Amino acid sequence: MRYLLLLLLSLLGTAVLAQVKSDGLRVTFRLHAPSLPDTAQVYLTGSTPELGEWNPARVLLDYNGDKTWTKTLQLQDSAVQYKYTLGSWERQGTDTNGQPLPNFSISIHKDTIVTDEVQYWLEQRGRKVTGGVTGELRYHRDVAGKGLQNRDLVVWLPPGYEHGKKRYPVLYMHDGQNIFDPATSSFGVDWQVDETADSLIRKGEIAPVIIVGINNTADRMEEYTPGEKGTAYMDFVLHTVKPLIDQTYRTKPGPKHTLVGGSSAGGTISFMLAWEHPDVFSKAICMSPAFQIMHIDYVQEVQNYAGEKKKLFLYIDNGGIELEAKLQPGIDAMLQALQQKGYRPGKDYYWVKDPKAPHFESAWAKRMPLALKLCLGRKGK
Repeated sequence: MRYLLLLLLSLLGTAVLAQVKSDGLRVTFRLHAPSLPDTAQVYLTGSTPELGEWNPARVLLDYNGDKTWTKTLQLQDSAVQYKYTLGSWERQGTDTNGQPLPNFSISIHKDTIVTDEVQYWLEQRGRKVTGGVTGELRYHRDVAGKGLQNRDLVVWLPPGYEHGKKRYPVLYMHDGQNIFDPATSSFGVDWQVDETADSLIRKGEIAPVIIVGINNTADRMEEYTPGEKGTAYMDFVLHTVKPLIDQTYRTKPGPKHTLVGGSSAGGTISFMLAWEHPDVFSKAICMSPAFQIMHIDYVQEVQNYAGEKKKLFLYIDNGGIELEAKLQPGIDAMLQALQQKGYRPGKDYYWVKDPKAPHFESAWAKRMPLALKLCLGRKGK
């Protein structure tokens, strides 16, 4: 009888633990915003589905009086990053200088209440940004894709483009708002891809290249990861964006001269585009990619592949702080899968680890020179 009682208690304890794991951790976010009117609509956004996956207008907070807004959520992840907005990235919280606040971050192990304060907002203080655009940008507005929201494309032209008939390789990049111009970047900090490419081209360290920024939408996570919208987005890049660019600009359209790149989920979709369409893309820049985390698992796709080795070069990197650390097991699994399929480090792919780097635009900007030199270096071009 005593044995049965102990067994029953053990099973009940296991069931309770399973239920806690299933339900997640109960977290109440409490924001004090003394400068806002009581009628303000304040939103919470962050790195998990419960937080809207960085959609700035998906999770509306409740006003509780005394300039305080709250929201209680069940979080499946113990470590998350998040921000507060007034409904768009153009209306996010700032510091006293008008610069967007860095991500808030928490690591939790039990139900808890998180209290934050934001005193300033972009809509109140105006958007102050440093830096600008180097080189010439051209815009293609409201480009339509089947089953997707319309979006803009922004095209950076290399120095000398206007004064000759030369054709150029093309690098297609996701999150186009964030790569060239701090004034359009979601966080007021851009990747400085224009400055980096211009400098490397003028020094002769990389081949001159056309860079195409494909703007994201509120469906960013669904479009940049495996699934129905991910497939639709890849079709959009392949059958709408690339033909438009090839018809409008002097490109080298073959796969040898066609690259794709992005960060986070943008790094995931870059890998997917190259892996599934090596007849179009020969190289991919995958910064801080989400290969195997939450509902995402593209490692299995590579493990299950049984065909001939694809002619690809893959640049893969990651930082080491907070979300970067959570992405690392999936990256490790992908690197192992690539090696099992015959891909050689330093030859078919290049792996970079920056242990002190966060999951942020400035970190990707810092690693971009090496990525461009490895993918577009003069040697062998």
